Amino acid sequence: MSMASKTVTTRSADETEQLAARIAAKLRGGEVIELASDLGGGKTTFTRGLAAGVGSPDVVGSPTFTLSREYTGGRLHIYHFDFYRLHEAGIMSDELAELVGDPEAVVVVEWADVVQDVLPENRLSITITIADENSRTITLNAPEMLAYILEDL
Repeated sequence: MSMASKTVTTRSADETEQLAARIAAKLRGGEVIELASDLGGGKTTFTRGLAAGVGSPDVVGSPTFTLSREYTGGRLHIYHFDFYRLHEAGIMSDELAELVGDPEAVVVVEWADVVQDVLPENRLSITITIADENSRTITLNAPEMLAYILEDL
């Protein structure tokens, strides 16, 4: 599968949120975003920017202990999953499978290893690497059908 790729460096949490908000503005609904980074890398910050970018007034927090969170009130619903604590997805993979492809929703998945079989091949993969205390290197990989998300970032 041919992929489009882009790397962006952000120098603060605000810049990371702004980048995510610009990405959110391009989302059409039905997209799946796989979000990878080390602990403390900025996944929740990025998701906060996505939620704000679709117009959700909801407060965004890490779903590490709740496994999933939903942000509504904007033009799209954002379903945010975190599988860090799971060795296997179990019932969560059913919930995830039901949401994948929902035209009203965007699905964001952290620590996606245990649900690789549920995630569509056509998904946006975002890797956040800690460059230093404030800076992040954000690598975005999109299959051709999602390349519109990377335009003009």
